[in-house]
Amino acid sequence: MAALPSWDQFMVPVLRLHADGEVRSLRSIRSAVADATLTEDQRAEVLPSGSAKSDNRIGWAVSYLYRVGALERQARGQYRITDIGRRILADYPDGITEVQLRRHARPGDTWWVARAHEPAATAPVTATPEIDPTEQVEEGIARIHADVAAELLTRLHASDPAFFEQAVLDLLVAMGYGGADGRATRTQLSNDGGIDGIIDQDALGLSRVYVQAKRYALDASVGRPEIQGFVGALHGQSANQGVFITTGRFGPKAREYAEGVATRVVLIDGQRLAALMIRYGVGVQVRRSVQIVEVDEDFFE
Repeated sequence: MAALPSWDQFMVPVLRLHADGEVRSLRSIRSAVADATLTEDQRAEVLPSGSAKSDNRIGWAVSYLYRVGALERQARGQYRITDIGRRILADYPDGITEVQLRRHARPGDTWWVARAHEPAATAPVTATPEIDPTEQVEEGIARIHADVAAELLTRLHASDPAFFEQAVLDLLVAMGYGGADGRATRTQLSNDGGIDGIIDQDALGLSRVYVQAKRYALDASVGRPEIQGFVGALHGQSANQGVFITTGRFGPKAREYAEGVATRVVLIDGQRLAALMIRYGVGVQVRRSVQIVEVDEDFFE
């Protein structure tokens, strides 16, 4: 599969789209440029947040072109090419880099800030980043989360069974299971009957979720027999729903069985367990918050 174009490689396609002088919304620009330049696989690529990478990169291309005056904003989110844009398109019909675009920056424009590795704002730019600033932030956060997830699983696997079972129940409660008046109870280790925890989703316990939490080696595969045993334990409780959570992973036979059995069984492997703990703030703490801002268009209307 061909690599998705970097954000600067979208600048000429954006200008080419506007060569007819029409005014277009950012949404229509993203759609038209993607239709003209990308394959289905490229359009399917997403950021860690779930938004389309192409939409993000095309948006940054528009922002840079607007900054140098190649595009003008007619109204909120509405753009049209300028004489500067037409000159750039004529001079760089096959593509323009950020380095080349900076030469068109208007005098006194401080928007072209120095990168972290540059000693001063006037230092020359020698390369164009493959990804735009938003992607750099999101992918940086994704790498941090991946490191934290690995550490969480290592620690959970090394913990004693009681701690792991309680951590799993804390997570499910943080996710909203248990309701406002419900509760989560860890069963006795010596006589749990294959059930490690019970979550009452209402004050009277009329709706219950049964939990089995097992620490497996991070590369170990949970097979069908373990899931069958859990389903048997659920039947012993006259239960029709349960969650099986492990630090390992589930084999294809285990997943196939869970999907086909009449009893509703949700399987959560180590990778998903760690991701949920990070998402719902269980076993982690926020070290630093980063806010990404944009101009409030309503303020200026």
